[in-house]
Amino acid sequence: MTKGQIESKVSEIVSKFEVEFMGRGPKRIRTIIVGDLVIIRLLGFLSQAEQKLVENNDGVELLKKMRTLLFEKNLLHFQNLINEILPYDILSVHSDVSTVTGEKMIIITFKQNIEKRINPSEDE
Repeated sequence: MTKGQIESKVSEIVSKFEVEFMGRGPKRIRTIIVGDLVIIRLLGFLSQAEQKLVENNDGVELLKKMRTLLFEKNLLHFQNLINEILPYDILSVHSDVSTVTGEKMIIITFKQNIEKRINPSEDE
């Protein structure tokens, strides 16, 4: 598979994961592989109810806690899904939700430069 095909497959898997484990998928999703990083940007992430909830600070805090707990509870499954496409050692997974823009960022760091493994003939 090409780098673009792998990025597309990661987006597809993450979107399905979000629907299955978080209750709703994004309107748009984009994945970029750079060196040892996989950066996933989910747009249109919040439901209408969540958009209403985050209109005040208590709601923002509640939403962030809930989304973080749900993601962390299913983190091992998420990592296994990623490893089906990218069978390399995951070092860490970072995730945050912006209640202002309604987007979510997931950053996965690997122990090795996976971009070079996908495209071994390219120089750094």
